[in-house]
Amino acid sequence: MKDTAKLIAVAGKGGVGKTSVAAAMVKIISETHPESRLLAIDADPATGLSTALGVEVKETIDDIRKSIVESLDEGDTRTAIELLGDARYKIFDAMTETDRFAFIAVGRPESAGCYCKINSYLKEVISLLSADFDYVVIDGEAGVEQINRRVMEKVTHLVLVTDPSKKGRQVIASVKEVADRLMSPERTGVIVNRILDESQKEFIDLGDLTPYAYIASDPDVARFDTEGRSLMELPEESKIVEGVRTALLAAGII
Repeated sequence: MKDTAKLIAVAGKGGVGKTSVAAAMVKIISETHPESRLLAIDADPATGLSTALGVEVKETIDDIRKSIVESLDEGDTRTAIELLGDARYKIFDAMTETDRFAFIAVGRPESAGCYCKINSYLKEVISLLSADFDYVVIDGEAGVEQINRRVMEKVTHLVLVTDPSKKGRQVIASVKEVADRLMSPERTGVIVNRILDESQKEFIDLGDLTPYAYIASDPDVARFDTEGRSLMELPEESKIVEGVRTALLAAGII
């Protein structure tokens, strides 16, 4: 990774607007640092970041992993170095490049159950790709699994997203506990998304977690989702754009 690179992981409970926050981050970073190389990684098997960013997925990281495994099963005799070189080429080829950012998706393994193999592969991919970018925004899967498996161990900034619910706050507290033990990111903070009004803040106990921003429910996000529009087109005055910008400034990312 570049010495000055910022690798940002967005984590939290499912259904709290994590992907919308990650998409808003990509929008804002690409606008504030247009000269920088920016990569967005959809690491959530539930997917969604590609739609939020308005990009089409050509091939996923799991597709590449499976193609290499299949070639070995068919008697491929290439060395590990040759296989690694082939994987690197395929990963960069699978990236979607736009004028403002690059994008790649993890994908959803076909077999049910454990995501151990793809998470292990994702860890290596993040390490491989981050050397070529100034900013990497990772929309992580819900819960603590990827953190627990040290998939995100090179992360510099961990941004936890919750709604005002007690369950959402319990999940980010668990993620923070595991991250502190296994990752040690430089900065960790919280975005509380979808608050009803300012008065609700006094009932939201974040413990020792640092609040980066409180964001009101944003009708623009729901409307864009319904219309199938990219969140990159959100107006500057939209609540999620204003809130995420506040969070990025508080975290020292922009």
